[in-house]
Amino acid sequence: MKHPRDILLGAQGAAGVLPVCDHYSGVEARMVKSLQMQADMTQEFGACVFDVTLDCEDGAPVGGELDHANMVAALAKSAQEAPDLIANGLRRRVGVRLHAVDHPAFLQDVACVVGAAAHALSYIMLPKVESAADVELAVRAIDALGPVAAAIPLHVLIESPAAVHRAFEIAAHARVQSISFGLMDFVSSHGGAIPATAMGVRASTDGDTLDQFHHPLVVRAKTDISSACHAFGKVPSHCVVTEFKDAQALSRAARYASQSLGYTRMWSIHPDQIRPIVQAFAPDARAVEQAADIVTRAAAADWGPVSAGGVLHDRASYRFFWQVLERAHATGVAVPSEVAAYFESPLAKEGAR
Repeated sequence: MKHPRDILLGAQGAAGVLPVCDHYSGVEARMVKSLQMQADMTQEFGACVFDVTLDCEDGAPVGGELDHANMVAALAKSAQEAPDLIANGLRRRVGVRLHAVDHPAFLQDVACVVGAAAHALSYIMLPKVESAADVELAVRAIDALGPVAAAIPLHVLIESPAAVHRAFEIAAHARVQSISFGLMDFVSSHGGAIPATAMGVRASTDGDTLDQFHHPLVVRAKTDISSACHAFGKVPSHCVVTEFKDAQALSRAARYASQSLGYTRMWSIHPDQIRPIVQAFAPDARAVEQAADIVTRAAAADWGPVSAGGVLHDRASYRFFWQVLERAHATGVAVPSEVAAYFESPLAKEGAR
């Protein structure tokens, strides 16, 4: 059976699908809780629907960076040993955020975390990246640890106007898999020229406040990063919503990031944010049914043009509908039986590292 990924995702295809939620945790008790929640939801959905990023940058106390790095390495290694997940063939996804490449603790993080737990890491997040040169510095340090480390994808965090200016250059780097937007640092770097409201999300009844979805400079930065990612087949990851007690604001933000700004992934900083983000980025049942019908028709026609509901479809639209199905699977949405086999193949089970 020809797999849609082999047929459709060529030069114009998007990057591999990552879980739509990237959950950050920097305190040991919260890391343990997050990893347990990930294991429980992986069992529930039959797929790892959110990543856990163990945070060295903001999690480590000043002067305690070494102890924190060793603790993160131990947690990452132990996370991949969950017997229930192993028995069901489900691999969880755990990453680590290191200190910035110009921080005194960066090389220590690389040695302690990547050196000890490379086999357990699905990705490495690099904060405060200013240029592709910063990515290359990290690559050299990581790759020096051997082939396992050298195979780990890099996620980067863009946090300044200059870095946004270089977003396309950074996205073009072969080791970069995803780019995230650092909202708070971006706003702060403007020296008061952008109001504090741009770090938040305005109420649904507020039509005037310049929040993170309405301030022109912030929206421009978000769309530049999203465009750069899509130009080079990388995954754009949307910034945090700090109003973690306001589920409606979070859901609105996630839907807008997904449907209007082109983001396919979003940060979470509180466990209560995970499910709303996954739900907001998931396709609805009608879209999944339509996608399954068109992909099934396409396969039956050996991927030649077909008509569905009086509309002509070819490989350009097949690619779109296949990606709807991939997003459904990545968010734990059941796919119709006629396409389920595509997600039971060895290729489908081979999760992105």
